[in-house]
Amino acid sequence: ADDNIEKTEDEEKEDRAAQSLLNKLIRSNLVDTTNQVEVLQRDPTSPLYSVKSFEELRLKPQLLQGVYAMGFNRPSKIQENALPMMLAEPPQNLIAQSQSGTGKTAAFVLAMLSRVEPGNKYPQCLCLSPTYELALQTGKVIEQMGKFYPELKLAYARGRAFHLERGQKISEQIVIGTPGTVLDWCSKLKFIDPKKIKVFVLDEADVMIATQGHQDQSIRIQRMLPRDCQMLLFSATFEDSVWKFAQKVVPDPNIIKLKREEETLDTIKQYYVLCNNRDEKFQALCNIYGAITIAQAMIFCHTRKTAGWLAAELSKEGHQVALLSGEMMVEQRAAVIERFREGKEKVLVTTNVCARGIDVEQVSVVINFDLPVDKDGNPDNETYLHRIGRTGRFGKRGLAINMVDSKHSMNILNRIQEHFNKKINKLDTDDLDEIEKITN
Repeated sequence: ADDNIEKTEDEEKEDRAAQSLLNKLIRSNLVDTTNQVEVLQRDPTSPLYSVKSFEELRLKPQLLQGVYAMGFNRPSKIQENALPMMLAEPPQNLIAQSQSGTGKTAAFVLAMLSRVEPGNKYPQCLCLSPTYELALQTGKVIEQMGKFYPELKLAYARGRAFHLERGQKISEQIVIGTPGTVLDWCSKLKFIDPKKIKVFVLDEADVMIATQGHQDQSIRIQRMLPRDCQMLLFSATFEDSVWKFAQKVVPDPNIIKLKREEETLDTIKQYYVLCNNRDEKFQALCNIYGAITIAQAMIFCHTRKTAGWLAAELSKEGHQVALLSGEMMVEQRAAVIERFREGKEKVLVTTNVCARGIDVEQVSVVINFDLPVDKDGNPDNETYLHRIGRTGRFGKRGLAINMVDSKHSMNILNRIQEHFNKKINKLDTDDLDEIEKITN
């Protein structure tokens, strides 16, 4: 039962930050969102521009070179709308919603780089990130995009490991770091003169506010900045708490929101298998594999222990198995997902926590070895939808199989069925002919 202990605030934040880092590591390319973009302008009378090419933005030539060197040929959906606002004169503030992989980092980096005067040797742009690791990811983009500005320098604001005496000023034009350290650099240590900052970026606000201190620190930094400083805030989600925070930090904003794709169970065939225990569930799984050809499958378990056991058993049976588990480092997880994506392994066994936010396009079958429940043991309908919704993407037919091994799990299944108002049919895994029928 150790898996049911409630998460502390730190762990929850760690989760969100790790998830975000993971998504950055496994996205080699931008996702092409089919999401609708909604734009709410601060001044509805001003014309709304959207651009289809980077040339239209009249960037400095070194910057355009940097954009192309990164392999961007045309703006992503969010960039089409965000860039003209972010690069407008006079500068406009922006609150934008964007999932990972939509090109928002490149967008705000462009905004920072186009406002920086590389000849001036003092900080002109501040970017806040929830963790040092995420700050490093942003830093990479700045270095790549700014590589044709030889005099442009970047400083990472982190802990005590810095070579300056209090009150000395730093010469780097862009500073990235976590709120606590950046606040120290602006106030206590006075490395930065906040009154000279032209662009203030707050990235991953939803991850940020999971840490109580970050919220207050960000607001305190924002209050030290000049009135005409451009404020840009990004967040993947906008629950009320994020929204309230965004409005405190960004005055008179333009707002860009992405409507989420609708996940649906309409194109997915759902089944359940009745078993008495773990070994029977494993046997049922083997029967399914014996009867139908499965390109790639994801199998979800409730605990690390079950996931580890199941991966080992499947390997013994000769399956190529990848295992994702909570104790793995983010980089290790990214490597596992990459291998699965490339088809090196055909089965991905994972615990609930690890699978959040991962999109693997080619999964044809999802198997719930354990049904998804929340920490109170109630059905987790959202997770169920998100998990299974991934098999039926892009108009493909998907297949979902749920393992039921007790009255309790049958009850969970019934409640999930009622919630979505979609029938989940019983499957007899001892009857090979019946299993074969489900793929037709």
